[in-house]
Amino acid sequence: MTSTETHVSGDPPGHVHTDACDHDDESNDHDHGHHHHSAVGGKLAYGPLILVLPLIVTIAIRGRLGLLDNTDLRLWSTLFVSVSIQALPFLVLGVTISGLIAAFVSPDLVQRIVPKKPVFAVPAAGVAGLALPGCECGSVPIAGRLVDSGTPPAAALTFLLAAPAINPVVLVSTAVAFPTEGRLVIARFLASFIAAIAVGTWWARRNDHSLLKRGMHDHDHGTNRWQTFLDAASRDLVHAGGYLVLGAMAAATLQLVVPRSVLDVVADNELLSILMFAFLAVLLSICSEADAFVAAGLPQFSLTSRLVFLVVGPVIDLKLIAMHAGVFGKKFAMIFAPVTLTVAVISAVLVGQVLL
Repeated sequence: MTSTETHVSGDPPGHVHTDACDHDDESNDHDHGHHHHSAVGGKLAYGPLILVLPLIVTIAIRGRLGLLDNTDLRLWSTLFVSVSIQALPFLVLGVTISGLIAAFVSPDLVQRIVPKKPVFAVPAAGVAGLALPGCECGSVPIAGRLVDSGTPPAAALTFLLAAPAINPVVLVSTAVAFPTEGRLVIARFLASFIAAIAVGTWWARRNDHSLLKRGMHDHDHGTNRWQTFLDAASRDLVHAGGYLVLGAMAAATLQLVVPRSVLDVVADNELLSILMFAFLAVLLSICSEADAFVAAGLPQFSLTSRLVFLVVGPVIDLKLIAMHAGVFGKKFAMIFAPVTLTVAVISAVLVGQVLL
């Protein structure tokens, strides 16, 4: 993993480094790398506290909530804590694997195993996404490097969509979240894989390289691989953990704040349920290793509508749209986002109708 990847993942969404930065001066190059890692270390010092603080506070005050005799508040805290604690081990495992890949697996490996012809490259890149698991945030800069290194853009985008959606960690977490619904695991894999291949094929047919405005340049500051792993895994854990907490809060709040009659009306209308879960997937931006536990927390909705949530979230959400704009350009993001969302929803609905 190069310094560029760290900048793209760690900087605010939409920020990229361009040729305006002159790295020809060797001393400036060294100072730049040192400053970056110091900044990352400073952010990470407080990041984990932000992740675990809501959990610690909620668990600590649950006893006091009983004294207030507020049944709804105690139930909300129970739902919130249960979703978070169930999902956290898979989140940690996912970002650990992603960090190891970032530090020790070069995108050149993907380039070597992906054929040059798009008709073969797209499905091969989808399979590579299964073999090289990673979170959504890590797959975007990797896809950018693949494009830079000569991989067909359609294959790079297929890998971008497949890696966080069909990897073993995601599938196992889904099986744990839905222990009696093994068919949902199969449906998630098939719908996500089909969506990735469909979008990759669409891009291969479009073949519009003018939309990919790459502004990244790889620079190697000699960072220790284990330091790269720690930086990437810690940053992704804090980043994804924040969205997990947000998703757990949203699931608990929907169950208690929204009147049961309203939820029942939406749950009884398949179209409304599908649209609601597609909207929530984009809005909540939950890490793919944890989103199944949030979906499992809303049992009154159909499996097909919840499958939409599980298929859409890993391929397109607010944080990914911002990252796509930063890495590939705003024009690309404006076209790629609605196409990916539409394909993901259609794929999930069709597979859900057949398998669920």
